[in-house]
Amino acid sequence: MHRCLKTLFSGLLLTAVLFCGCSGASSGDASDTTGSSGSPSEQTSGSVSSETDNIAGTVSDGSVSAKGQWDNAPKVLTPTADGSVILGNDSVAIDVSNLTEGYIMVRYLGSASKIKFFVVTPDDIRYTYDLPPSDSWMALPLTGGDGTYTLDVREHVEADLYSNLYKETLDVTLNDEFRPFLYPNQYTWFTEDSAAVAQAAVLAENASDGLDVITSVYNYVIGNVTYDDDKARTVQSGYLPDVDETLSTGKGICFDYAALMTAMLRSQGIPTKLEIGYSGEVYHAWISTYIDEIGWVDNVIQFDGKSWSLIDPTLAASNDPEAVRDYIGDGTNYIVKYSR
Repeated sequence: MHRCLKTLFSGLLLTAVLFCGCSGASSGDASDTTGSSGSPSEQTSGSVSSETDNIAGTVSDGSVSAKGQWDNAPKVLTPTADGSVILGNDSVAIDVSNLTEGYIMVRYLGSASKIKFFVVTPDDIRYTYDLPPSDSWMALPLTGGDGTYTLDVREHVEADLYSNLYKETLDVTLNDEFRPFLYPNQYTWFTEDSAAVAQAAVLAENASDGLDVITSVYNYVIGNVTYDDDKARTVQSGYLPDVDETLSTGKGICFDYAALMTAMLRSQGIPTKLEIGYSGEVYHAWISTYIDEIGWVDNVIQFDGKSWSLIDPTLAASNDPEAVRDYIGDGTNYIVKYSR
């Protein structure tokens, strides 16, 4: 059951903003020993500001007047179950053929309503994934870098009870540390045919560099997607975004905003983390991106000519830029628990 947490902040130059974070035991929560799951969401009052073009370190309007040097052709990586190395048993199959690419492929063929698939990273952070019975493979990322991962699979019995189904350890050495943040996965799924991928290519057409692409995508999302209050109130445990649905309806919760931006930027070859954690007391989702000249852009990073703030499309879409900058402050309002 979701529980709404509200944080009210205001100041001399700060527009009052009310968040409602629907939180329970969140999907991916390291303290989730019973296997209950939730989805990050929150409720933000207000309307889209016309001054959002300078939030999160953007250039003045997110575009350049003439076609730039950026290659805007989609660069969609496709996770596959090659079948060369399969682990598991009669109920669960785990394809580990592409560990060096930063993902595994899994599917559950048993009779329980669902399973909990725990991925414990080398730094002992436990990610939780819900898997329903299906013949289809699902991609799960290995976001903890090189090292030993533990796969712990548990089958639903009744209520909050789960039985042990399978457990294994994997030694992982990535070909590239950024690969887990370029592939689609269960939380942010897209293909070459996704409308979000096509829209990202349009937005990147006149870009000179990665910063221009991020700026254009960011401004597009916060200017064209409005916050869905009804969805925030009724979202169910285990919810996963559909980036093309968010794009077509122009509505979503924080998870949808972040997933859409993640899909768009990854499809342009820009490593992007979908961050899940807490904004104050509210369970929330936002993104961080990587730019060659700068590195990972997260929390608050300042550099000559541009001042970055945490890239939080939901907050920016619903509030005055000054309010956003004041709330983000030095980044301590944001606590990352998981990067997917």
